[in-house]
Amino acid sequence: MLNILLNPKQKKYQELIDETNKFHQTISKYSNNELKLQTHKLKKLLLKGQSLDEILPEAFSTAKEAIRRALGLELFNVQILGGIILHYGKIAEMKTGEGKTLVGILPSYLNALNSNGVHVITVNDYLAKRDAELVNKVYKYLNISVGLIQQSMNTNERKQQYNCHITYITNNELGFDYLRDNMAIQKTDIVQRQFNFAIIDEVDSILIDEARTPLIISGLYEDTTKKYEISRVISDKLNKYIDYEIDEKTRNITLTDSGIIKCENLLNVKNLYDINNPWIQYILNALKAKELFFKDVHYIVKNEEIIIVDEFTGRIMEERRWSDGLHQAIEAKENKKIQPENQTLASITYQNLFLLYQKLSGMTGTAKTEETELDKIYKLEVEEIPTNKTCRRQDLPDLVYKYEYYKWKAVSNECHDMHEIGRPILIGTTNVEKSEFLAKILDELELPYNILNAKPENITREAEIITQAGRKSAITISTNMAGRGTDIILGGNPDAMTKIILSNYIKNILKLPFNNQFIQKISNEIKIILKTLDIHLIKSQITSNNINQYIEEAISLVSVKDDLLYKNIQGVYLKILNEYRLIFAKEKKDVLKLGGLHVIGTERHESRRIDNQLKGRAGRQGDPGSSRFFLSLEDNLLRIFGGDKISKLMQVLNIDDTTPIESTILTRSLNSAQKKIESYFYDIRKQLFEYDEVINYQRQAIYAERKRILESHFTRDCIIEYAQSTIDDMLSTYDQTSSNKTIIVGRISKLLNITEDLNIDRIISTINKKQVQSFLYEQIRITYDLRESYLEQLRPGLIRQLEKYYLLQQIDQAWQKHLEKMMFLRESIGWRSYGQQDPLIEYKNEGFHLFVNMVTYIRQTVVYLIMRSRLIINLPKE
Repeated sequence: MLNILLNPKQKKYQELIDETNKFHQTISKYSNNELKLQTHKLKKLLLKGQSLDEILPEAFSTAKEAIRRALGLELFNVQILGGIILHYGKIAEMKTGEGKTLVGILPSYLNALNSNGVHVITVNDYLAKRDAELVNKVYKYLNISVGLIQQSMNTNERKQQYNCHITYITNNELGFDYLRDNMAIQKTDIVQRQFNFAIIDEVDSILIDEARTPLIISGLYEDTTKKYEISRVISDKLNKYIDYEIDEKTRNITLTDSGIIKCENLLNVKNLYDINNPWIQYILNALKAKELFFKDVHYIVKNEEIIIVDEFTGRIMEERRWSDGLHQAIEAKENKKIQPENQTLASITYQNLFLLYQKLSGMTGTAKTEETELDKIYKLEVEEIPTNKTCRRQDLPDLVYKYEYYKWKAVSNECHDMHEIGRPILIGTTNVEKSEFLAKILDELELPYNILNAKPENITREAEIITQAGRKSAITISTNMAGRGTDIILGGNPDAMTKIILSNYIKNILKLPFNNQFIQKISNEIKIILKTLDIHLIKSQITSNNINQYIEEAISLVSVKDDLLYKNIQGVYLKILNEYRLIFAKEKKDVLKLGGLHVIGTERHESRRIDNQLKGRAGRQGDPGSSRFFLSLEDNLLRIFGGDKISKLMQVLNIDDTTPIESTILTRSLNSAQKKIESYFYDIRKQLFEYDEVINYQRQAIYAERKRILESHFTRDCIIEYAQSTIDDMLSTYDQTSSNKTIIVGRISKLLNITEDLNIDRIISTINKKQVQSFLYEQIRITYDLRESYLEQLRPGLIRQLEKYYLLQQIDQAWQKHLEKMMFLRESIGWRSYGQQDPLIEYKNEGFHLFVNMVTYIRQTVVYLIMRSRLIINLPKE
């Protein structure tokens, strides 16, 4: 029976959990071969008409046994409950350290049995790779294939990975592959299958934080680099509060009347907003780059390039650029090479991308605060899963100082005190700049620490840093902890530590860059064990590219290779692992006695979830722990949202600068400020979703048409259909008495490639419209037959190639121009509200007319090109 407290809604799952455990008692006695046959048996049950829900207990118990054999881990009942929640298309909120990666295996296996494909989506390449490698050990027992999509893969590799039963992928790669597939010229270039079922890891990070900006595939546009350089110079000449105003809450800048006049005089133009020579966007972007976007906070400079830092995870975002000219403005500010502007070729929001799945689910440690949005936009219900052991973390009240200086002083004193005691400390900072500032303070105090932020030299040591973060007296400074994917284990992580030592030692043998300091710190006993590694075999069989893969395969319990080096590495790994298990077990006892991990927050984030993720690193799996936030009235959140009121209160009460305020009223007001910001960003995402929904219907129609053409073996019918629709459009505007009569007749003659011998005007004027339609339909077919036979004589099969080429080319070009028009429409439509009109309704109406015009243009252009294309054949010279 389940030894945890279920809420009334979850009582219905009790029976499924008990049934899973009952099945497991039988399956645990199966041989490895019998366990593999379970997959075949379950697939047969589905073919016989049973549903996934009906075979759930048996499938879950099969996966549970595979996990036990591959990883030596016994699943908790709460993890089975999490798997059930995911299978039913909901979000499972599970606290840090509850084993979400393993939970995802249960519904993934069950839903993979119908062979429609399952996607497990993570926030970054590191997590996708790590999780795919881990679960692959499990799925080898179940005869299930695991795919992994990585950034560097080509089309064939991607297609192969997507065709696996279960595919691990990042949200970015998934979105860009979807857009690329819908820009493909050949059917063979399409890599994805139909979207069936997805499990999103760190679901709040992907569906909430990432959903503010759409995914865009772009191509080079006109070169306007000089405008960015000139705008940067002008921005330096403008004065804050006089020439422009900053709204920090909405991160927006507006020019004052004097600012507009000053800019126009400096540029020697009459109108900043002139549609033929617009300057306003360049000036505003230059001011945003100057006032709102800072180096080592919002971006870093790496290899002479501006790289965005993700404010939610603290990671760098390679290959990503801010849109609408902002990235170029920052390049100009930092005096780096300005990349040309881009034109949108295809785009989609995360909201509409994930709504393509037939079934969607997700898991995270923090989703309850955003459950309204997740339900309204994605129809996803959030279910809180009880922890396996009761959480013993103590969340201490916030301490608020008047000035930032005294806050940092208090943080450093807290670090010193905890370090003296021997408690491990994790300090969360909001950006690179603050993390390095704190590091300098700790240097002055001569306190040892590890720093984990977006700087490349620190990212490479991520696993190593987190592995040691739970050790006695360890101090770890980190930018946001979302999506780190590695638990901080008190006393240290023996498994991860052993792998890191092996990897560094092998790099040393191969004369590759390695962490020498790390190797030097290890004990003599471990150094002696490492010396038993066969250097000659390592040099002959391992390369710089496959070190970690080789180690993983060597230590895997399902490795069947009869290889001397595999056995050598496996033996060394197990010996070192046993050493570290003893060392870390003793250290864990000491740390537990001292009170566990202590988490220090140095600033409240604009989202409560990010703060909760930081706190959640302490107190995993029933361990003791504590957390406290040190704040100042100069912090962004307090400064923007009501810090002046608290400042006045401190003055009235005559509170000393070094004395902090500790108050539940203050904590409540901070929570209220965070809720306001969350609500504001929710409105932004909601508006983005509502506006993109208009384009989404159009996108689906265009992409469906492209797919029909790509998959069609006989595109002639499509051309005839386009021609008939074009004739209908022309006839609908034809009026015998109107002056447009001659124009329409001319267009029809041009379209049908009709010579002057056939008096089409006389034919149209003497019979009714229905007969005219039938006559022109017949003419189009005759004309097209002649065209086809002419081209077939020149080169057999050419007409089919031309048809597909013109169809796809015109659809793509027209769609790109349409996206540009819709973007301009979106930017200008807001002004309609001053005329008492709803901008969204106006956007829908005008967007519809633009779409109809685009479809008409595509049809007419394709038919005209096919009818009038001339073939030039270069004959070889004699």
